[in-house]
Amino acid sequence: PGPATAPRWDPQPLAYQELQSERTEVPASRLLEETALSRPGSKDSAGCGELVWVGEPVVFGRAESIAGKYGVWMKDPEPVPPFTRETTWRVDTVGTEVRQLFQYEAAEQLARGYPAKVHILPQPLESTGAVIYRGGLFFQPRRSRALARYDLRGEAVTAERDIPGAGYHGQYPYSWGGYTDIDLAVDETGLWVIYSTEKARGAIVLSKLDPETLEIQRTWETNIRKRGVANSFVICGTLYTVSSYSAPNATINFAYDTATGTSRALSIPFENRFRYLSMVDYNPTERQLFAWDSFNMVTYPVRLSQA
Repeated sequence: PGPATAPRWDPQPLAYQELQSERTEVPASRLLEETALSRPGSKDSAGCGELVWVGEPVVFGRAESIAGKYGVWMKDPEPVPPFTRETTWRVDTVGTEVRQLFQYEAAEQLARGYPAKVHILPQPLESTGAVIYRGGLFFQPRRSRALARYDLRGEAVTAERDIPGAGYHGQYPYSWGGYTDIDLAVDETGLWVIYSTEKARGAIVLSKLDPETLEIQRTWETNIRKRGVANSFVICGTLYTVSSYSAPNATINFAYDTATGTSRALSIPFENRFRYLSMVDYNPTERQLFAWDSFNMVTYPVRLSQA
């Protein structure tokens, strides 16, 4: 076809989609080990770079009841035995008494809806900000500016700490609401919390946490308005934000680099297939984004520039 009928540029040409379907035959963990081995440098910086591309969402499961309209699901990038990288976790977060943490042997079980175990949390959790990391569920207890670490083996809370000045329960949520004031994240370098304060006037504040004690190690104040973005996640020490939770053709619209303390505008296409994005988290071991999009648990492949 001539230039007049040229199709809109698509970051996923057909040849790539076919390649992708062949590629899924190889376990992602093995691919990761190979790429990590083939690159020099420490584990922390293994293949770190800037986000340059996000692929199309792949659906892993669907919540059947209204309680699953929004929620959080994840795998532990650095699991502790008896759990593995395949152990998959999920919390349906609709309701006021959210205490159930579902454990599955693998993501495939999630699709069938049969958890291997249901953990009942000692206190209800608020919103979709929770993460699983190094054998713990890190979450925000309901109606508090605290963070808690629930030990998955011991089935008890082993640490709890307030985030000084953090807004909570609807003060500085993401644009969709959902009491998403306090959002945890994991990347190649460790555990983070994304929030805002009155002092920051609603701009995103990012703090690095000690995963054992939940002590704040360092804090950055960005110039990105928290209510102005739909969600955010951290990759290689850089915070990325999603422009919209409902627009089908959204973008990754800002990046804030903690190494330089500067932010820049981006426009990386990001598809909200089901038009209601309530959670996005990066898994550094899988090199994928995990997301919850209107009852659907999805992953997105990502590509980083070679640093």
